[in-house]
This record gives sequence, C-alpha cells and structure tokens, in this order.
Amino acid sequence: MIQIREATLEDIPFITSIFRDTITHVNSKHYSEKQIKVWASGASEIEKWEERIKNSYFIVAELNETIVGFAYLSNGNCFDGLFIHKDYLRRGFGTKLMRIIESKAISTGYEIIKSDVSITALPLFENQYYIVERKQKKNYKGLSFENYIVYKEL
Repeated sequence: MIQIREATLEDIPFITSIFRDTITHVNSKHYSEKQIKVWASGASEIEKWEERIKNSYFIVAELNETIVGFAYLSNGNCFDGLFIHKDYLRRGFGTKLMRIIESKAISTGYEIIKSDVSITALPLFENQYYIVERKQKKNYKGLSFENYIVYKEL
C-alpha cells in the first residue's frame, strides 16, 4: 500500500538517488549525454535539497517503507519537481503525488498551478489536463535544456 508523507532531511539520500537515477535512466531518451550528466549532478547539491525540504511543501511516496517517488511545491503554486523511481513508473505514483500537490495549492488559495516540465514528463502533465504555455530553453550550469512551461486551472 502506498503511503504519502512530508519529506524529512533524513530522506535526502533516497530523494537524491531517485533524482539521479530517473534523469540517468528515463530522461536520457530526450536529452544528450552531456545534458544528463550536468542535470544529474544536481543530486550532489545537498544544501539545495535541505532548503527545498525546509521551504517547500515536499512529499514522498513510500511503498512498503521504501521511497519510490517525490514531489514538491514552492511559493504556493509552483510545482517544482516530480520524480518517480525508474522501476515504479506507470503505476499511478506520479498521478497520486500530482493530485496531492494540486490539493495543497488549492488549500492555500491558488486557482492556477504552474510547472517547468521536461520533454519526458510532458505527456504525463498533458494527460492530467495541464496546458502548454510555451516551449523554452532553460540554462542550467552553462547548458541549454529544452522544456515546457505548463499550467492548470484548479
């Protein structure tokens, strides 16, 4: 049975492992080897992960006490991250985390939620009624990444 709970600082090793592995194994379909290496290196920025957990609505999905995914919401309506372990894709974990993130935005008074999503994640968001606002090039550590700004009316 899946359990959703707020993340703790003790979860960081599991969160960063999922982040790195998802990028390396799943996003590699849509981004170059160099982009994947640079993007995945963000897993090593422990202070940023601590800050996200402390300052965002950050939740994890657990199956049999093992973290299989996470999501976080910043500034009330900015859906900043959604990552599912590569072995647990297409089992509803991402959708469940998404629904809880959206509910949190609604409960804090927002009517619209926005996100920057990768090429890989775009179909999931579109299947959940997010609308592409625009395609963009985003710079990260000196490299340009193509992604999409999406939104959804709540």
